[in-house]
Order: sequence, then structure tokens, then C-alpha cells
Amino acid sequence: MIGELSKKQIIDLMEQQVIGRLGCHAEDETYIVPINYVYRDNAIYAHSGEGKKLTMMRQNPKVCFQVDDIIDTFNWKSALVWGVFEELSGTERQQVMQSLIHRIMPLTNKPSEAPSHAIDQNKLDNLIVYRIRISEGSGRFESHESEQ
Repeated sequence: MIGELSKKQIIDLMEQQVIGRLGCHAEDETYIVPINYVYRDNAIYAHSGEGKKLTMMRQNPKVCFQVDDIIDTFNWKSALVWGVFEELSGTERQQVMQSLIHRIMPLTNKPSEAPSHAIDQNKLDNLIVYRIRISEGSGRFESHESEQ
């Protein structure tokens, strides 16, 4: 059975996952990149070093974000949301950085090696922390169970 995810199912999927794909578009170029994130209060929170995605989102803050849970070819969930990028600063930036660290650290195999700049304390001050305020979304699933 193929069907649509309810708003609650989309939120549950966004809360359960930690990696999604961010899509941005500027100057006739579309760019899609995987990111670590935290979902809360109808927004995606993430971080980045300076680079292509930040340059593009600053030029055009309208973005999309996709996340999924794929068990196999015929058993999956996927959600796509649209929203607006905004950079964070001050206390809010610090709180989001802590949320990201607490969410990502338990998932690393060797936390002491700091495999991601999200966890590398020496690089935290150079990171841009941002939010994507979600304005709309949709989701689909495929399952052979009687209830999704």
C-alpha cells in the first residue's frame, strides 16, 4: 500500500531521524547536500562551515528539506518540507549547538576522535548555526502492513 503521511507522522519521522537532505537554489543552480539536524518546534536546526550551501541560502533563503526512513524497496517513509533559512546568534545559537552535539555524539563510533566538525570543540566558534522555519510539507509511505 502506498499512502500519504499525516502531519503527526511527518513530525514523528523528522524527530526520529538525524540526517536529511537540504535543497537550495540560487543563480540558476540547484544544490542538494546531506546534513545532520535536529527538528523541534516546526523547524530544522543545523550548522555549517562557510561554503556553497551557505552562500546559496544567503542569496535565496527559500529551501526544501527531505528526510526518509527506508527499510527496503517496498517499506519506507519519506517527508519533504519547505521553509526559510535564517542564521542564529547569541544564546539561541549556543542552545542549538548543544542540541546538535547531544543528538550526534551518541551516534558516533569513536566520540573521542571527534569525527565531525559538529563535535570538534576547536571549530565550534567558526560554525554558522541556522534554522529553517517550515512553512509546508508533505509525506508518503509504502508498506505492506495493514496500518502505517
